[in-house]
Amino acid sequence: MQYPWHLYVMGAMYIVAGTLHFIKPKMYMRIMPRYLPAHKALVLLSGLAEILLGLLLFFPETKDLAIYGIILMLVVFLLVHFYMLSSKKAAAGIPRWALMLRIPLQFFLIYWAWFYLQF
Repeated sequence: MQYPWHLYVMGAMYIVAGTLHFIKPKMYMRIMPRYLPAHKALVLLSGLAEILLGLLLFFPETKDLAIYGIILMLVVFLLVHFYMLSSKKAAAGIPRWALMLRIPLQFFLIYWAWFYLQF
């Protein structure tokens, strides 16, 4: 079976998203839940994880490992999405309707990753 081209799209998406953690770390630190320690370190580690998992998607031998990692990462990131709904300050100026749309989008991204375990 030929390796799906859209896995490369998904991988590139996570690489770009992870790279943004290093280019604009303050943007990500603003939305970190207060109860988590070491915001900058967590932002940089999550960016590194996104880049690494995106790269692992490019190879059939590591695809399943990357997918499990992406699913786990997206589930953990739900903490941030729900935290942002907790107050106006936590929302970082993003409209509530947009924050609400991020929740089903997150579940779609989880499904999209899970779907590739079949290939």
